[in-house]
Amino acid sequence: MNYWYPVEKELVLASRSPRRTEILSMAGVPHTVHPSSIEEFPIEGRPEHIVIHWAEAKARDVASLYSDRPVLGADTMVFKDGVLLGKPSGRSEALRMIGNLSGEWHTVYGGVALAWHSRGLFFSLAEATRVKFRNLSPEEISAYVDSGEPMDKAGAYGIQGLGCVLVEKVEGCYFNVMGLPVSRFLHRFRESLN
Repeated sequence: MNYWYPVEKELVLASRSPRRTEILSMAGVPHTVHPSSIEEFPIEGRPEHIVIHWAEAKARDVASLYSDRPVLGADTMVFKDGVLLGKPSGRSEALRMIGNLSGEWHTVYGGVALAWHSRGLFFSLAEATRVKFRNLSPEEISAYVDSGEPMDKAGAYGIQGLGCVLVEKVEGCYFNVMGLPVSRFLHRFRESLN
């Protein structure tokens, strides 16, 4: 058993995100993937409440199928100046989003929820990480967008891929920007079992 993953039961990840799977694997967390069928739609509220809402909804959805295993739901959103930056709808929106982030700070919010019905365990948390982009030239922005990487990512970039060259500073949990604040999640999981 991994010291940081405190139980014998394999975790069920209620997400199809390959980045979350990669983070759990790096942390040595035994897991399987069963994506939630929850359809997300815009809701009002503070960013940390929104990501917790969707993480909890995903965890509950999949936990109904796995009552004897811990189920992890997660959600990630990018905000700048109070505006949600979701996945770009196409090239022009990706160019606009990256251009808007150039030389500026933004905040990545991550929501995590764990549901384990047979143990009567449920908790959720939110993490915020500030990220600053370098001042980017129009050529850099076009080259990044043309790589195709931004198209399936909130905020139109992936810090773990080519997007790493756009970032100047990170304040807070890097893995939260990738998709899962793994250290805080595992610490909270251990605490919840005591």
